[in-house]
Amino acid sequence: MKIATEPVGSIPRPGYLIEAMGAFQKGQIKEHELEQLTEQALKETIKLFEQTGSPVISDGEQSKPSFVTYPIHGSKYLAPDGVVIPFADGHTRQLPKLTAGPFHYQSYASRYFEKAKTFTHLPLKQAVISSSAISLLYPQEGISGYSRDKFISDLVNEAEADIRKCLNAGAHNVQIDFTEARLAIKLDPSKGLLKMFIDLNNQVLDRFTASEKKRIGVHTCPGGDHDSTHSADISYTDLLPLLFQLHAGNFYLEYAAEKDKINTLKAIREFSTPDQKIFIGVTNVLSPRVETPEEICDLILEAAEYIPADRLGSTDDCGFSPFADDVSTARETAFAKIRARVEGTAMAERKLAV
Repeated sequence: MKIATEPVGSIPRPGYLIEAMGAFQKGQIKEHELEQLTEQALKETIKLFEQTGSPVISDGEQSKPSFVTYPIHGSKYLAPDGVVIPFADGHTRQLPKLTAGPFHYQSYASRYFEKAKTFTHLPLKQAVISSSAISLLYPQEGISGYSRDKFISDLVNEAEADIRKCLNAGAHNVQIDFTEARLAIKLDPSKGLLKMFIDLNNQVLDRFTASEKKRIGVHTCPGGDHDSTHSADISYTDLLPLLFQLHAGNFYLEYAAEKDKINTLKAIREFSTPDQKIFIGVTNVLSPRVETPEEICDLILEAAEYIPADRLGSTDDCGFSPFADDVSTARETAFAKIRARVEGTAMAERKLAV
């Protein structure tokens, strides 16, 4: 029985690229210099990805200014004082705030895919940000002359275009990053906010055909950043019954770092549907220890007791260093974990075939 294995997406950037990004922001280097170094990092990342044996790869998100805000990077209609997201270790991330409409993406994820596919012949997946995450840019006080309803209408159109452009460009599949799912329960224990997020994302997903949805997935995790999280204290079993109401074909679930694995598997079995493929995370991206292929194999075999093998896949818990300034994980560690995932998945395949 073939078990699919895919990365979530991001890979730590090389030191020279992180330094160049900082220098560019300070006006110390020109844009074309940054572009040259970004392309160099992209080529190196794809080559290293290929060497892991992964049957599906990504561009490592080397070129994105942020996995969250890439669509609005460079917009003139933003203020810096948006929603603040606190992490367990005390650090925060702050989103920008929209100041005027109409809302349009400044760039689409397909631009990163188009560049990356010139450097590889392997199937290439592309991550996009969820419409629910971008919806947090609209200020609570509203925008004069631009209602929230009109913003949501514009946002759904743009989020659909972001996915469709990637599919049309030949992406193996498209992964919607929905890392704010558990955070929504933390912010609103009644789950009203989460239900609103799911409804918004389904407005986008429902614009695609059944065959297209088989190439569209949703990733969720408790928000890994600088080896910390924003919502790991929220029970996974509170999220999963609602998460599987999303009209997507693939689900990429943080799992390796979960303490209550058996109840998580039971919830997946109970609430997922036969047409949903489940990729469980088998590498803990917040830990510097590289898992052995045998450990990964055991995780997959245990999951296969609850999830039919033909619906089971493996992935990483989250992206490695999804923000450009996150240097908590070494590139070598990320690729070693990916290599172990590939080998451990193959080992599980062989054992399930017996």
